[in-house]
Amino acid sequence: MSATPSTLSLAGLLAAIHQLRNAALQQEQAHDALIAALPPARQASARNLLHYLAVRQVDLRPLQLQLARLGLSSLGSLEAHVLATLNTVAARLEEMSGQPGAQDATSCCSYAQGTQLLQDNAAALLNPPRPQRDVRIMVTLATEAAQDVRGVRDLVDAGMDVARINCAHDDVTVWQRMAALIRATPGAQGHPPLVQIDLAGPKSRTGSLPSQGRVLHLRPKRNLRGQALEAARLGLWVGSAPLPQTESAHPVLLADKLHPALPGVLPPELRLQFTDTRNRVRHGSFLSRQGDLLQFAFDHAAYLEEGMALTLRAADTELCAGVFAGIAEVPGELRLFTGDPLLLLREDQPGHPGVRNAQGAFTDPPRLHCTLADAFAAARAEQSVWLDDGRIGAVIEACSADVMRLRITHAAPNGSKLKAEKGINFPDTAFNAPALTEKDRADLAAMAQHTDLVALSFLRCPQDVAVLRAQLAALERSDVGIVLKIENRQAFAQLPAILLEALAHPRVGVMVARGDLAVELGFERLSEAQEEILWLCEAAHLPVIWATQILDTLARTGQPSRPEVTDAAMSIRAECAMLNKGQHMTEAVRFLSGVLGRMEGHYAKRMALRRPLSIAGPSLEIAQTDNAVTPATI
Repeated sequence: MSATPSTLSLAGLLAAIHQLRNAALQQEQAHDALIAALPPARQASARNLLHYLAVRQVDLRPLQLQLARLGLSSLGSLEAHVLATLNTVAARLEEMSGQPGAQDATSCCSYAQGTQLLQDNAAALLNPPRPQRDVRIMVTLATEAAQDVRGVRDLVDAGMDVARINCAHDDVTVWQRMAALIRATPGAQGHPPLVQIDLAGPKSRTGSLPSQGRVLHLRPKRNLRGQALEAARLGLWVGSAPLPQTESAHPVLLADKLHPALPGVLPPELRLQFTDTRNRVRHGSFLSRQGDLLQFAFDHAAYLEEGMALTLRAADTELCAGVFAGIAEVPGELRLFTGDPLLLLREDQPGHPGVRNAQGAFTDPPRLHCTLADAFAAARAEQSVWLDDGRIGAVIEACSADVMRLRITHAAPNGSKLKAEKGINFPDTAFNAPALTEKDRADLAAMAQHTDLVALSFLRCPQDVAVLRAQLAALERSDVGIVLKIENRQAFAQLPAILLEALAHPRVGVMVARGDLAVELGFERLSEAQEEILWLCEAAHLPVIWATQILDTLARTGQPSRPEVTDAAMSIRAECAMLNKGQHMTEAVRFLSGVLGRMEGHYAKRMALRRPLSIAGPSLEIAQTDNAVTPATI
């Protein structure tokens, strides 16, 4: 058995706790005016956040380990009740050392009060939780949801609590139809699902590229020896143009300019024949007919192109001939290799893949429009740029008012494809552009009466929050909840000040937008950053939405990957988990609901070591005092 700690060591620990408590109180006093300006119901949360920021300016790990050896609180979960935790630890140390108890500093919230404030704020923003789980589930709606009554009903039954409408896609008509459908769908415990609109914000994206044409690749499924397992299917509409909407799971094309008309009774040996783009004759076997829709099966791969000639034959007899129509455009793309140049253009013009010489070097570099005009004024040479969610990296070689010249530094060994509407991140560049764009203002006005929550995209500073609140007030919707999306380096660096500004609003939460944030901070930094966001939001008693790529493989393919199941379980740390689009979204919602329900029994079993928190001090310009705690004093 180890020796009992000496009175001196206990006294040293007690002194360290007192110093932490004094630092927390000094931080509160330094911001008295800011606290007083907040609604009374928010002042305790502001005080607690300031206490937490003061405590997290130093390395707590040596102190944590010593407290844990004594069986005391290791300060591993003090976020929601900082002073109450320090007071309790101080009281136990005083008892153990036999020292008379000093008068505790009055805590702004007790253990129970801090936890209750977070729960109440989460319920105010996201509705009360379901009986089987506390974490809510948010789902991003696809365009089709505007018409899919049964699909929306299935999502709610599976566990969807909040429906997310992304205003970066579709239009007001589609958004309003989605919102109306959601609000007409009964939800859990009598609460209809909430509607959240995500304003597009000043997102930087790649502009348009010329289409590669209208080509369709039919491809049978084969085993590893190349033997056919399942034929490729193609539907052929032989009625009048245009091609109607169908519920077929396989591609459907129009037989245009068909002559003569197809007989009413079709022979069983009917075949669809054409010569594909590789000059190979292909035959499709007739499977079935549903009115004017014929289904064919192909045992060999084929490449079809818009306007390609076709014939319908029975044995050696040609029944009729026509051409294929209705083949979708193949989006344009660039293929970029490490070392390649790339020009980003301010002018909104179609991109160009560039021209290479016989040696493969560009004689005319590829070019693309960049939708964020402010980038051309703010960016500087030698700053990094990431494209398509970080799949392609580059460095700026030169930048003018109209053109930015990049050199590709990271790409796949065989080159990386870059298409239109892909994100462009400038992690090293400081922007002054407001988060609320003119488009956002128009979208917000159109959707103000159709939404419960508004998500602010690409905010960078506290002023962005104030501007959104003023806009909501002008629209007489100050009751709408605000969700702050933390997705760039500037917002992360100013998160404490942003949270203090946000506390002025009655319903507010934070979304950890892990996609853009990973690119902005670096993928190796993401895990640490999302933990810091969770800690600060808990200290401010504000709910968190855990977003981006949760169960993404399951939603798209119907089968989850092992790492994403673990990631989904980690979302228990937040008050809401967000799923994106996918063909198997109902299964993904049901799966996530089950994972969260099982994990909630383990939620309290956590203890984290606390090293200095880089985000805690600089953005608020917190001055160190003579009494500040240092690692050497602990």
